[in-house]
Amino acid sequence: MSTPTLAVLVPLLPFLGALAGLLLGRTAPGFVKPLAVLPTLAAAVLAVLVALRQGGGKAIDTATELTPTGSLPIELSLHLDGFAVMVAVLVGLVATCVQIYSTAYLREDPRYPSYAALVSLFTSAMLLVVYSGDLMVLLVGWEIMGICSYFLVGHYWETEAARSASLKAFLVTKLGDVPFLIGLFALATDAGSFRITKILGTVSAGGLDHPTLIALLLLAGVAGKSAQFPLHTWLPDAMAGPTPVSALIHAATMVAAGVYFVARLLPVFAASRAALVVLAVMAAVTMVGSALAALAQDDIKRVLAYSTIGQLGYMTGALAVGDRAAAVFHLLSHGAFKALLFLGAGVIIHAAGTNSLAAMSRMDGLAKRIPDAFWTMTIALLALAAFPPFAGFFSKEAVLVAAEHTAGGHSELAPSAAGWVVLVAGVLTALLTAAYATRLWLMAFRGRGAAAPDHGKEPVAMTGVLWLLAVPSVGFGLLAGPLSDFFDGRELTPSLTTSVLGTGAAAVGAVLTYALWQRAQAQAALAPAAPAGAGPATAGAPATGAVPASVVAAESAAESPEVAEVTHDHPVVSTAPAADPGRALLGPLHRHAAVGFHLDAVYDRLFVRPVRAAAALVRFLDREVVDSYVRGAGLGPRLLGTLVRRAQTGNVQSYLSALLAGAVVLAIATAVLANVNAGS
Repeated sequence: MSTPTLAVLVPLLPFLGALAGLLLGRTAPGFVKPLAVLPTLAAAVLAVLVALRQGGGKAIDTATELTPTGSLPIELSLHLDGFAVMVAVLVGLVATCVQIYSTAYLREDPRYPSYAALVSLFTSAMLLVVYSGDLMVLLVGWEIMGICSYFLVGHYWETEAARSASLKAFLVTKLGDVPFLIGLFALATDAGSFRITKILGTVSAGGLDHPTLIALLLLAGVAGKSAQFPLHTWLPDAMAGPTPVSALIHAATMVAAGVYFVARLLPVFAASRAALVVLAVMAAVTMVGSALAALAQDDIKRVLAYSTIGQLGYMTGALAVGDRAAAVFHLLSHGAFKALLFLGAGVIIHAAGTNSLAAMSRMDGLAKRIPDAFWTMTIALLALAAFPPFAGFFSKEAVLVAAEHTAGGHSELAPSAAGWVVLVAGVLTALLTAAYATRLWLMAFRGRGAAAPDHGKEPVAMTGVLWLLAVPSVGFGLLAGPLSDFFDGRELTPSLTTSVLGTGAAAVGAVLTYALWQRAQAQAALAPAAPAGAGPATAGAPATGAVPASVVAAESAAESPEVAEVTHDHPVVSTAPAADPGRALLGPLHRHAAVGFHLDAVYDRLFVRPVRAAAALVRFLDREVVDSYVRGAGLGPRLLGTLVRRAQTGNVQSYLSALLAGAVVLAIATAVLANVNAGS
């Protein structure tokens, strides 16, 4: 079987699995789990085989015209280069892990069949984006992912949080997709084709007439899909969905699609130095702002969500300095350890009965209850904080090396200003990333207080995939050399300067956070416990000084609709102050960072309220003005009909009398007119 044929099967198998799962979910529930896992697993195996055959060599291109469309044909084409085949392997690996994990995590969920089918469809759409060589076909996968995210984020649709989060994710991403679509048409018009290889050929020949405009329009869609400032606000709220969905969205689909799109079309963006500066500023603001916000979150999943936004900022920063190899390298590395972080967080939530870090910090022995999650989460957090020799260190260093290279004026693509912006923001973000990673680890696994609940050993389907993902989280960075052919021949080795800067900043962040946590622990031990507000919440709970963990989560706005579905109880925790080093680190900035620096409130005043006011005005005009004319137009005939109806009595004598009276009147009128005419 040829390599293009195998590549076609990679997105096709999950699609067929999704279709079969939707059709058989109710009638044959025994087939749901095999239809969820096996097609995705087969796609992952085929993606590995395609990557081995491609081998990082010359790109494999094949195309067939779908339908005649005039001057701009739409083709079903494949473009298999080193980046595409490696990203496809990541998508297949993470999707398979998510499907296996979900069989245990959502085993009691009555909507699991539709959930599993949507995850398969989500996977198929991302693989279509990865392998597609035509922008219109890529757009199909791009939009299908948006629809799937709407349904999956709103999985717990009975709750207001899930409904609002799914609608917000859909609307914000669509806000970026409108200029994105305009940019695609403008790009295809300038290039004379939607085919990516032809577009890149046009760019290399200097054939783009409006490079800056096109690049900025496309960046709007990328900002929405990859949750970059200022269209990033949907991603933290999307944590209302099931945790495995979060792992899929954050690690291998949706948010990765925007970064991958820019990497695939980087020459288009590099044709405008102004666009690269805009991209660099967007990346810098995203990195630093999201890292500060992560330090103030109490929901463990929201910490990881803001972490994803920041790591995507690293990737867009690498693209802003013209190095797509470093961007895709960090995308692959991040995909492995971020999937591990989210799936590990699911195990923690399942075991602790809460997603609140404040509540976990008042539990003792949680790490001993879930040793698999403890050790694998530790590995993933070390990779996130970019400590050597974990994968995150090598991929983050590749970004910083690229930024340093550009800042020194050695890049032919990007201006040095973009390099300095990315380099300074990247080093600062390295410090903040290590700080919030350390905070999460300490609050989740080093709490003090009542014993953590013991639900026994977690299912192998959940813990097994954690260890599987731990392998690339540790060792993928060491493969940068052997896999250099897949990254444009770049070896992506760290430099001494950036290693000292990045690792030193991370070490400072981790040590400072640990010292502040110890001080917070001492202060919490001396502070008296506050009385419980509503008395004992569960049988045997003390009347004062302890409340359910759900109350703590609700007070910090961290309670998620998922918690009630996947946990069996809410353990009782102390009401003593939580030992949170984030408050000391941020100081007065903490309350602003906790709500995302009020961006949602700003958007509400600038956009939501005016739109609602305009909608209210339109409704008033429609009901009170337009409908008044419509009602008036119908009132005249109705009154005339009323008068006519009164004449229709149904009495024959009345009709004959009226006929006779009319005849007499006509006769008199005729006689009068005749006399008048005779006299004249």
